[in-house]
Amino acid sequence: MLDNVLRHSLSELLRALDRGGTLVPNGGQFWKRWFASTGVLVIKAPLLSLFVPQRIRVCHEHPGQDDLLVLKGLMESGKLTPVVGRTYPLSRTGEAISYFGEGHAAGKVVITI
Repeated sequence: MLDNVLRHSLSELLRALDRGGTLVPNGGQFWKRWFASTGVLVIKAPLLSLFVPQRIRVCHEHPGQDDLLVLKGLMESGKLTPVVGRTYPLSRTGEAISYFGEGHAAGKVVITI
């Protein structure tokens, strides 16, 4: 599970995952929000996985070509499917940005050209 919104608690996200699933929080706010008081650093994410049946991995900020090719293969095979919440034509980009800015988007907001 790739969490870009960071609106749910760590326990809620882990409950949504199957045993053996992987949580990838995307962004530094994840750690500030859930672990600021305990001092756990991003570098210690794999250690937290020792205490839950799921894995927690940090997101690479700069994917290389090899990483993107792996993602492409997963998408083409159907093993990875992006969730698209709403699609807007280019002429309605302002409306799409407003909708996304409200913080209620369920899935990706896509602009079609």
